[in-house]
Amino acid sequence: MWSGAFVSSIGTWMQKLAQSWLVLQLSGSAFYLGLDNFLGEIPIFLLALVAGVAADRIDRRHLLVASQFVQMTCAFLLAGLFAFGHARVWHILTLSFVVGTAQAFGAPAYQSLIPSLVPRDHLPNAIAMNSIQFNLARVIGPVVGGLALTHLGAAWCFGLNGLSYVAVIASLLLIHVRYVPAPAAESVMDSMKQGLGFIRGKPGMFPLILVAFVCTFLGIPILVFLPVFAKDVFGGDETTYTILLSTEAAGAIAGALLVAARGRRPNLGRDALIGLILLGMFESLFAFSRDFRLSLVFVFFGGMALIGCFALLSSLVQLIATDEMRGRVMSLYNIAFRGGMPIGSLAVGSLVSQFGISAAVGACGIALACVAAWLLLFNRRLAAL
Repeated sequence: MWSGAFVSSIGTWMQKLAQSWLVLQLSGSAFYLGLDNFLGEIPIFLLALVAGVAADRIDRRHLLVASQFVQMTCAFLLAGLFAFGHARVWHILTLSFVVGTAQAFGAPAYQSLIPSLVPRDHLPNAIAMNSIQFNLARVIGPVVGGLALTHLGAAWCFGLNGLSYVAVIASLLLIHVRYVPAPAAESVMDSMKQGLGFIRGKPGMFPLILVAFVCTFLGIPILVFLPVFAKDVFGGDETTYTILLSTEAAGAIAGALLVAARGRRPNLGRDALIGLILLGMFESLFAFSRDFRLSLVFVFFGGMALIGCFALLSSLVQLIATDEMRGRVMSLYNIAFRGGMPIGSLAVGSLVSQFGISAAVGACGIALACVAAWLLLFNRRLAAL
């Protein structure tokens, strides 16, 4: 499963690099860059409850195979559009929404599948290892994608991503899991209510979901708007963007390794809040830096804090959830975690035109550090998880 996801993630990051750069190039607007991210993420926010119920009723492997097949088809469509010179911004935006819809059903199924493959005591390590493969792909994918985009053209980035889905589909057909959901007798609406009731009844779960939203709403701009920094702040090209993206990903790998080494020790919540404070600090330092080498240092440590927080928060939620409720719990967590990304991207994208990229992203970093510091000092229950 790890190997199949790793190959697919490399292809995904090849496409992400090419797609972000091409949206900015075709539109000339940071707003459309934020809109593309918004359309790719908002289906996860809108469909999460239904997707969570599906993950608790249908074989999660089958749900994931269907999701991967839709994403593969969209990648090949984009490859064809660019190969024949017919690609427009609206094509990219539309297919981003379709891919986001497929991911909305795939995300809770994938997250629910991981605990079925490892013992409970090893779950934080498994989640950290999953973050490592994802972020290792973020180092390799942009490098390969940048080379392909520069020397072969955009169609190759999308086409190779399409081929990469074969690896994850093959791995899903080969693995065996300990828990397969049983068909439910109650209605979809009743299943949703059960999921909401489970979250309300578990101490600390609701604050975790709020923190996940704040983390992505205020923290993700350091990643989404890297093309704008590369082009407008540092006066670079796709190579500059590739270097920034790969450096952030290298920091993310270091953050995931720290979480894996930490294991399942007490006070995961406290460490996650400290990580959020550091993320806000490095995000604002990166936003106002004009020295490229110094900016690489800031974006490295920002990536380390970002993924460290993601892994710690996900571990806490997975440890609280039970097998039969896991799909619904993770879908509600995704509403906050993934929902903060498109809303934050769209909000910051609209602020860039008024205040500039540095002021918009820098303000997000400062706000994030302040909110996390307040929670660390005054929410003892969350810090003690």
